[in-house]
Amino acid sequence: MSASVCPSVSRVGVWLIGARGSVATTVVAGCAAVTAGLHPPTGLVTETPLFADSGLPSLSALVFGGHDTVDCPLPKRAEALAAGGVLPPGLPTAVRAELEAADREIRPGGPLPGDTRGEEELIAAFASDIRDFVRRCGLARAVVVNVASTEPAPTGAALPASSLYAAAALRTGCPYVNFTPSTGLDHPALAPLVSSTDLPYAGRDGKTGQTLLRSVLGPMFTQRALTVRAWSGTNLLGGGDGAALADPAAAAAKNAGKDRVLADTLATPPEGQVYIDDVPALGDWKTAWDHIAFDGFLGTRMILQTIWQGCDSALAAPLVLDLARLTARAHEAGLSGPLGDLGFYFKDPVGEAPAALAEQHAALRRLAERLRGVRSEALGDRAAGRVGGGGGAGRPEEQR
Repeated sequence: MSASVCPSVSRVGVWLIGARGSVATTVVAGCAAVTAGLHPPTGLVTETPLFADSGLPSLSALVFGGHDTVDCPLPKRAEALAAGGVLPPGLPTAVRAELEAADREIRPGGPLPGDTRGEEELIAAFASDIRDFVRRCGLARAVVVNVASTEPAPTGAALPASSLYAAAALRTGCPYVNFTPSTGLDHPALAPLVSSTDLPYAGRDGKTGQTLLRSVLGPMFTQRALTVRAWSGTNLLGGGDGAALADPAAAAAKNAGKDRVLADTLATPPEGQVYIDDVPALGDWKTAWDHIAFDGFLGTRMILQTIWQGCDSALAAPLVLDLARLTARAHEAGLSGPLGDLGFYFKDPVGEAPAALAEQHAALRRLAERLRGVRSEALGDRAAGRVGGGGGAGRPEEQR
């Protein structure tokens, strides 16, 4: 068997947009490490009892590939992350085979400078890459997850890169997850495609740090009848995200989700805004500071300040793995349209989703119960001989 060919077994593909970035590299390395028993599944909600017997694909069943516009191999990228303290020392060597296997499945993205292909040609090329991945690896289905750097909001009719990839995902019959604040499926030109699809999709913008905390604190102030007068924040970050968010248009797209959480959880939207500063020396680490001015009983003025310091890739990777597994299972179970029950993971969730973390977690619990029920019903049908095997919904020939 060729080294570039995946084993012919029933597995689930995870096609990463931005497949050689920090988040994607941490996803692949982390999945391999947990599967091998080198590290516990810390941060993976899908590995908690909540999702026992829900029929999720195992971590060992995931096969990785993707698109990227850079050519740094995953093993080398992992070594750089280990040198920066993002990955544990020695992990890139321990999971080198898995990193190399995933790297062989990465294809050139676009559009690159000087690319003369039109939108339709690019979508067709991306779709062909995904279709070949599914066929070559003998996958039951594949989920496309956007983990690329934030792009500015589009200003014209042209489709941004994130929307080209999203359209390719739906054309190949693959569920789509937008882990970024980039446009993705939320472009007017894609509305007919989105409305006609029977595929599940989720997004957008993974909730990993500052907004996660806001989704807890915002409801707290409302529930305790405390009046928030002002809520300002600052983000210091480096790496690819820091460079991308140095563009004011990209930063505005990022901050929209942060603002929505406060608007949805507080009685009155407060004064203040979030500032994002690119600090290259921080690398993949970030610091988020919030300053909250609020009024208590008899108008007593008080202040709450929070500081969140973390590694963005380590915070994001388990969420990406959760979302890939949950969306793949939703697809297998026949769910379609926006997966609002996955709002727990996003700043700006699609569909009907609450903004408070506790309510979002309740919705996630209901989804787990629903998937568990679907699995129990399917197992009962099979035991009674009423159905055959399952799950061909993601075959590459089912194109739209």
